[in-house]
Amino acid sequence: MTRDWKGHRPLLACSLALAIGSVALLGVSAQGSSAESPAGQGSSAQGQSAQAEHAAMPGMDHGAAASPGRSGRHGMAGTAGTDGLAAERDGYRLDSRMTTLPAGGPAGYAFTVTGPDGRPVTEFAESQTKRLHFYAIRSDLTGYRHLHPAMAADGTWTADLAALEPGTWRLYTEFTPAGGPHRGTEYVLGRTVTVPGPATAVPLPAAAPSTEVDGHTVTVQADPTAKEAFPLTVTVTGPDGRPVTDLQPYLGSYAHLSAFHEGDLALAHLHPITPVRAGGGGPTLTFYAMLAKPGNWRVFLQFQTAGQLHTAALTLRVA
Repeated sequence: MTRDWKGHRPLLACSLALAIGSVALLGVSAQGSSAESPAGQGSSAQGQSAQAEHAAMPGMDHGAAASPGRSGRHGMAGTAGTDGLAAERDGYRLDSRMTTLPAGGPAGYAFTVTGPDGRPVTEFAESQTKRLHFYAIRSDLTGYRHLHPAMAADGTWTADLAALEPGTWRLYTEFTPAGGPHRGTEYVLGRTVTVPGPATAVPLPAAAPSTEVDGHTVTVQADPTAKEAFPLTVTVTGPDGRPVTDLQPYLGSYAHLSAFHEGDLALAHLHPITPVRAGGGGPTLTFYAMLAKPGNWRVFLQFQTAGQLHTAALTLRVA
């Protein structure tokens, strides 16, 4: 990838505006999985609680979220309210009484999103065909989950999680209020939970130019530099060695990318700007991305063929 691209700032601005979300990532490494995701309310007290939780995460950049996120800027790492490093932004808060989840079996994580008035929010705008997206990742960047829980009439959501390995997990909610203050603004708020039991950290796989999942080969081309927007392409080859041209829409797009920063677990994600057309997509998808922090990012690429969702795990090294 040449650096000449950096001079095309007007083109980049238009491309970012077209993107369903602009953010994060891509890189590569060696693992893949086919499972989607087996997959307190006074304002002062809320702020103190959010700061305490933020401080409790090892390696967390406490200056990463200083201003509210903006609608449409999915996963812009370092943009306040969209990286999941805090439980509260602009008076919106991820609330749950659950601080532990059981090991060895499925569990339901119950939570609410409360608004600036301290009451549960029940009106959410649809984003990527869903009113709320829920993510989970273990502190060693394993065990990725991406779910779409159901909300009860009182505003309580329940995320049904398949068995989690012991350790510390970060849980994220991505939503856009449909009414009230800051309506139309996208937020990603997060909390940590502990799954009791002996935990063994899994080393992060090294970056590589491609990875495989369910017989498919995913190849990435990118020249990522922190704090600079960069183009990246993903090419998918089928089990028969031929380019895949029958990608099916997943969440209104041909792919979904989630990236987690090693150390602080900041979340970023985006969708390709490649439009969905009749007849299927692929083999190449175009993204524009920006990551505010250098270092390793663990990336999860989700795409669908023949009704089956595939999740490829990749590691990206950002300079």
